[in-house]
Amino acid sequence: MTRSLWLKDALQIPLPDDAALVLDGCRRLLGPNLFSASPGAVGDALCPGRDPDPVLQVWLDQVRGLLDELGWRDACLTGRRFDGGASLFLAAPVDRLFSAAYVIEAGWHFTACGFLGVTPMPRDPLLADLRAILAHEANPAFAALVTQGENRGIDRLLDDDLVTFGHGKSSVTWDIDQLPATPDWQGIHDLPLALVTGTNGKTTTTRLIAAMGAEAGLVSGLSSTEFVRVGDEILDHGDYSGPAGARLLLRDKRLELAVLEVARGGILRRGLPVTHAQVAVVTNVAADHLGQYGIMTVDDLAQVKLSVHRALRPGGTLVLNADNPFVVSAAPARLNATWFSLSPDTAQIQSARAKGNPCGWYEGGMLKLSDGSTDTVLIDARDVPLTLGGAARYNIENALAAALAARALGLADDAIRAVLARFRSDPRDNPGRANEFAFNGARVFVDYAHNPHSIAAIASALAALPAERRFILLSHAGDRSDDEIRALVTGAFDLSPDVAVVAENPKFLRGRAPGALPALMRTRCLELGLNPSAILDAPTPGDGTRRILDALQPGDLALLLVHDDRERIFAMLAETAVPTRI
Repeated sequence: MTRSLWLKDALQIPLPDDAALVLDGCRRLLGPNLFSASPGAVGDALCPGRDPDPVLQVWLDQVRGLLDELGWRDACLTGRRFDGGASLFLAAPVDRLFSAAYVIEAGWHFTACGFLGVTPMPRDPLLADLRAILAHEANPAFAALVTQGENRGIDRLLDDDLVTFGHGKSSVTWDIDQLPATPDWQGIHDLPLALVTGTNGKTTTTRLIAAMGAEAGLVSGLSSTEFVRVGDEILDHGDYSGPAGARLLLRDKRLELAVLEVARGGILRRGLPVTHAQVAVVTNVAADHLGQYGIMTVDDLAQVKLSVHRALRPGGTLVLNADNPFVVSAAPARLNATWFSLSPDTAQIQSARAKGNPCGWYEGGMLKLSDGSTDTVLIDARDVPLTLGGAARYNIENALAAALAARALGLADDAIRAVLARFRSDPRDNPGRANEFAFNGARVFVDYAHNPHSIAAIASALAALPAERRFILLSHAGDRSDDEIRALVTGAFDLSPDVAVVAENPKFLRGRAPGALPALMRTRCLELGLNPSAILDAPTPGDGTRRILDALQPGDLALLLVHDDRERIFAMLAETAVPTRI
């Protein structure tokens, strides 16, 4: 049995069974995270209807007491309260992460028992178990090697059993229990590496930066919510926006430039996968997946997204959206961010230009960049296919973010400009993002937008395009609240649809009764003024697509908001439509 397998099940700490005080999870964070630039462990506790402050204070005191008794000196603890609960983070060396999680859980045991008046387990046997876990997990050679890498400014990636130093063609990976006594650091180096996060636009921005690297002649790779790819080879399909995708990509020996799409869930569950990125991008922040891991508000979510700055190497570049108020308010004051905006008059752009700092903006139909001393007209938005002739302003933002990131990676403007001029919203370049098809003289767009912010963005952009009639396909997973579903439909109505097809998503009911979600969406369509006869039903998104395609006439426009059946829908369109190359 490996060390990690033993540690995962080394101790079962009984927790009081009471909904008033619940430990909602305890997990290891392998890299920089919401709380710290250091790895560690975090627990989330729920105490509905109770002031979380005294609960958090007792929890902190209990954990400190356990650490003192274990001889764990100079431990750094961070508490964070939220509406209905609190989180506790314990920074820990790489060979104490399991131990840290068990200490947090043990501290919660004594905390909850005290508040609930329950007799706790005997303290001495629990301390003996914790000491045994600390001794079993201890790996001085591993910790020393990580310190050597840090001192040399070399990035590292961790999983349960392996550690990687450097990236791609300049990386080396060892089993943490079979480390070299005297490693040869000579050929171990980091590569140009970008992190991209945000509520919306991160996949498109990731793909753009990777394409710019390839245009510059580098073997460029990316990890994303869709797949991991090196060069033209897709290593695997799936949601790889967390540490697993980073490891799969950065351990490939062909790699010369890397772009990691970093999602909220991966940051909160395991921390950031790297410690020495050259650039980090935050595209925007909007309400999405609130209520998980103690992230209850959009401001909380912004703090999670902005934690990417903790993975920047010294002198690294943080690229931020000056038009997003949540990004602006969460931006670390001590960092000199590189801002982008849709206006040259934004305060951050004006300040950057006055101070001679790099930035990017949109003005007079042109995408413009400044390196701090020279302003450059990069490209006309009408020559960027992603912008739909300038109507898709969200893709102007994504293009600016990608261009600034590419510059920070050392790529030339010629490569940046060439990619912006050819990269298209089609299933080849950017699958699932405003992919356009021509069908029976109509324009059909397929998009993966899945929250109110992204749906409203694509709907507003397409509303600017001329059309005789407008059709929209609505479907979603059942794990959204009723209010979220109503907001999704409201955002979609920025298209001003003449016909809405409401489709069940049978693979993603996620606790809802069949028919409940379509009924909710239908009701919201009626509230927004659509005639009942213009609201059609479908058993699946694919069937809903067929209803729309059968009704389309020349001059019409359709927006298919697709989460499931996407491959079936692409196949259906490929048989009967021509992808538009605008």
